[in-house]
Amino acid sequence: MNAEREQIRFDFVPMTEAHAQAICAWRYEPPYDRYNWEPWEELVRLGKELADPHIRAEQYRSAMIADELCGFAQWFPLAEDGRAGTIRLGLGLRPDLCGQGRGIGAAFAKAAASYALRLFPGWAVDLEVAADNRRAVAAYERAGFTIADTYELPTSRGPVLTYCMVWNES
Repeated sequence: MNAEREQIRFDFVPMTEAHAQAICAWRYEPPYDRYNWEPWEELVRLGKELADPHIRAEQYRSAMIADELCGFAQWFPLAEDGRAGTIRLGLGLRPDLCGQGRGIGAAFAKAAASYALRLFPGWAVDLEVAADNRRAVAAYERAGFTIADTYELPTSRGPVLTYCMVWNES
C-alpha cells in the first residue's frame, strides 16, 4: 500500500542520545553508503553533530512512527539579522525503509517540511540532494519539492553535483 494514501503520521521529537547512537549505527548499502554516519565513539571524540548535545537540541529531531525511530530531520535557518529566510532541511530515513516503493520517503519529506513551517512560519523550505541520488530526488519531487538550482558541493570524496530543491507547500 502507498504511504501517502495511508497517511503515515510522523512525530518529530527531541533527539535523545540513544536515538543519535542508533542513527550512527544505521548502514546504507552502496551507493548510498556515503550517507552513513561516523561511529558514535568518533563523533563523541570529535564533539560534533549528533554527539554535541547543543547542536542535537538546536538542529535535530527524531522522526517517529508509533514510538519507533524511523528517521531524523535537521533544520537550520539561512537568514540574516533574524529575519524570515529559508530553512534548509537535512533528512535521513532508516535504511530498511528506503527504496521500498511504498511512498514512505515522500511522506517523510513532506511531513518534515510541514513541521519546519510550523517552527518557522512564513519561511521558505529547501534541501540539498546529490543529483545522482535519483531515489531521493524522485521522493522529494513527489513530496512537492522542485529543483531550483544545480551546483557542485565540495565533499571529502570530491565535488558532488547537487540540486537545491525548494518545497512548494501543498
